[in-house]
Amino acid sequence: MLLIGLTGSIATGKSTVSKLLSSPPYSLPLVDADILARKVVEPGTKGYNAIVKYFGPTTPDLLVEPSDAMPQDGPDGKGRPLNRPALGRRVFGDDEERKKDRAVLNGIVHPAVRMEMVKMVLGFYLRGHWAVVLDIPLLFESGLDRFCGTVMVVGVRDPEIQMNRLMARDPHLSREDAENRVRSQTDVRVKARRCEARGPGKGVVLWNDGTKSDLEASLDNVMAEVSKRSPRWWSWLLLGFPPLAMLRATWGFWQNTQINRQWQLESKSQ
Repeated sequence: MLLIGLTGSIATGKSTVSKLLSSPPYSLPLVDADILARKVVEPGTKGYNAIVKYFGPTTPDLLVEPSDAMPQDGPDGKGRPLNRPALGRRVFGDDEERKKDRAVLNGIVHPAVRMEMVKMVLGFYLRGHWAVVLDIPLLFESGLDRFCGTVMVVGVRDPEIQMNRLMARDPHLSREDAENRVRSQTDVRVKARRCEARGPGKGVVLWNDGTKSDLEASLDNVMAEVSKRSPRWWSWLLLGFPPLAMLRATWGFWQNTQINRQWQLESKSQ
């Protein structure tokens, strides 16, 4: 089974591509890291308790305010949901304090998300799917690109387009808040270069400075090439012979690890 790692940056169009890939004519199963990240911090979970313990004493508005519709202890007695905008203001930005807090949050959320992802991918493999899309904003940062046969980066060449889209999508954000959110992530143009460094077929970039129709046409071309490089009969063969699937996965992981090492060496020398 082919793992397609889909990433980008905030407001570049990754979610649009994700929806396209999970809908006809592709209809690929989707593992959405953002959805899983919300799931693992729902009230009552270990992630939720860890976040409240660390951030609660210094973030008074960390939880949704109680109201007639929201009891003090939450609708099910497990606690009120996280106030995501407040938590975002606490961790998004490029100053040292925010970087530290963001690292703490990632340390709580990421391991739980990875476990949920493994369960989902294994289920899709056993059901004989040709490919699965891993929608992961921090694909490179988390090192999960090493497991992917193909990586797609959705990006924009013009940073102002990204800012305008973000503020139009989230009108509650000030210009400063929007800039902090963009700066808290790796520049999408850097991600694009890193993706292309994987080589033909292993890394593709979808530039999304134009219309949705332009993006759809680019995706059609990319998926036609991906299908040629990883035909469905190959996925069925791997399903029928698990040792071969394990050998192929190990070889791909080793190749991607070498690609990442080369990228890091070149980045340090620049």
